[in-house]
Amino acid sequence: MAYDEYLAERIRQYFIQQKLNFYDKAMMGGRVFMLNDKMCCGIHFDKKRQMDLLMARIGETAAEKLKYKKGCHPMGFTGRPMKGYVFIDPEGFDLDEDLLFWLNHCITFNPMANAAKKRKKK
Repeated sequence: MAYDEYLAERIRQYFIQQKLNFYDKAMMGGRVFMLNDKMCCGIHFDKKRQMDLLMARIGETAAEKLKYKKGCHPMGFTGRPMKGYVFIDPEGFDLDEDLLFWLNHCITFNPMANAAKKRKKK
């Protein structure tokens, strides 16, 4: 099953409303939203749990502080959590105010995030 297009559109519309320099693209079987050429947030379909998860890049400090928030848990594809990233279950982003809470944390952290190193073309 693919990621939730409705959730992707909700994120797109908020970024457009905020007049952000972003684009989105397919990645890791889901959709990621790049803000200022840095991964900001995304949607991942969890096959084990059969649900869409919001992936939020909020930084290590915020991730530690917010880890007890409804639906939030460490992000890890390999069983090892990725520092500064969290997954949020649908119960934590279904309401617009909850989704905007997480998106605002992602947007706030983005200027401090490191961009991925560009690969050299052969």
